Amino acid sequence: MHQERTAGAFHLSTDPARLQLDVIHQYLTRSYWAQGITRQRVERSVAHSLNFAAYHDGSQIGFARLITDSSTFGYLCDVFVLESWRNQGVARLLLEEITHHPDVAELRRLMLVTRDAHGVYAKFGFVSPARPEGLMELVRPKIYRNAPADLE
Repeated sequence: MHQERTAGAFHLSTDPARLQLDVIHQYLTRSYWAQGITRQRVERSVAHSLNFAAYHDGSQIGFARLITDSSTFGYLCDVFVLESWRNQGVARLLLEEITHHPDVAELRRLMLVTRDAHGVYAKFGFVSPARPEGLMELVRPKIYRNAPADLE
């Protein structure tokens, strides 16, 4: 079941049918974390995630997706608010929607990676890992530029 909520001038939704993939792709392809990502890869990532979107007058102005098993763990990613809508509480509304969602509220661990928005997430209880030495990652920063055509 999809969640819908209106908060002032903004509408929040988890309905994937409402997502405006052009808006999402255009933002992500110029972001620091997904630069050059193809629309097909965005479509595939959205299809396998729990998605949250913010709208104003029917136009999508914000987005976040959660990769989760809906039981123990979630990875929050691709969070953005379009530049012209920043500093108006949209990120706060999205994060409230995410953290209170029934598939998220009881997760044991919710993680994310950010370069510059620590203060936004800290207001929702996110902290730096207590044991960062226990975290590992495999990073392929140029994968979108080097991927075989049949994957894109």
